[in-house]
Amino acid sequence: MMSRLQLDTQLFLGVLAATLLVWILRGLTLLAFLPGMVLWLLILLCFASGIFLLLRRIR
Repeated sequence: MMSRLQLDTQLFLGVLAATLLVWILRGLTLLAFLPGMVLWLLILLCFASGIFLLLRRIR
């Protein structure tokens, strides 16, 4: 039986998956119309949620 992931872990994994999906689709020129700033915001959001996840795990 698989244990349920906590909300902060789900948030981090969701943001990471969205970032990777946008990055790959933009690289394949399927999302070439998206400005680069969107990708940078997703990367920064991924880092922020990862740091938040680590800080919650430390406590």
